[in-house]
Amino acid sequence: MILDLDIGNTLSKWRLKDTKSSEIRSRGAVWTREEWRPGSDIPDLDVVEAVRISSVARHAVLDETVELLRRRVPQVHVARSTREALGVTNGYGEPWRLGVDRWLGALAGYQLAGGCCAVDCGSAITVDFVLPGGAHMGGYIVPGLRLMKESLKLGTRNVSIDPEEEADTLLTPGRSTVDAVNHGIYMAATSAVHRMYSEVCDQHGVALPLLLTGGDARVVSRGMHVPHAVWPDMVYGGLEACFPLTMAERAGKMAGAPGVPATLALEKIRAGLAFSMLL
Repeated sequence: MILDLDIGNTLSKWRLKDTKSSEIRSRGAVWTREEWRPGSDIPDLDVVEAVRISSVARHAVLDETVELLRRRVPQVHVARSTREALGVTNGYGEPWRLGVDRWLGALAGYQLAGGCCAVDCGSAITVDFVLPGGAHMGGYIVPGLRLMKESLKLGTRNVSIDPEEEADTLLTPGRSTVDAVNHGIYMAATSAVHRMYSEVCDQHGVALPLLLTGGDARVVSRGMHVPHAVWPDMVYGGLEACFPLTMAERAGKMAGAPGVPATLALEKIRAGLAFSMLL
């Protein structure tokens, strides 16, 4: 089995993948902690042949995790942000400062679509752009839905937006303080992603496929008016592309990858951008 780890500042997600069939056997999540130890909420390391890690947590967390795993597992691969990989050139002047989850998402999106806008809707919403040809243009970071609400210091009451609530409702004025906050942050998030996407497509004269991942991706997706795909395993896809360990991965197949989403004509993107700038 292959254990893929996506270690965040708050939550660490994992999945077990069959080495021979490339099928996902199980998955889960644990709270990120410095003293990382096997337990009932993570898989049995005795069945694991290799581990691939993406981590944006504190160095102590990653160091502890790697030390433990190297005592138990034959292969441990740790992803790093680099100046170039898999045909993509990092847009940061100091490439190692780009969050590795963003880098892996950009790499996965490029392998899938040959250029993309990769949006990760987690604690922060990150938006990264890779042009056809592999130039990573950098990106944007704004607070995620929960961070925006927490910044208003309204406590934890009804922190999360109901993922089943219709987007049309979330985009209307709220009739209570809680609804006004939830609808406001939803409008802020979806509007920001739309504007960022349109601006960069306009600047570079290209309509890029739009890919969403992260814990709030399905919620944000409901308010997007641009064709897009939700890819929950996009960071894992980057790990697969960087460290291919199965026959399917070596053939370029990333588990759970969606079809390449359609794009609007560039003229429509520009028309929508021009209209928004008049408001």
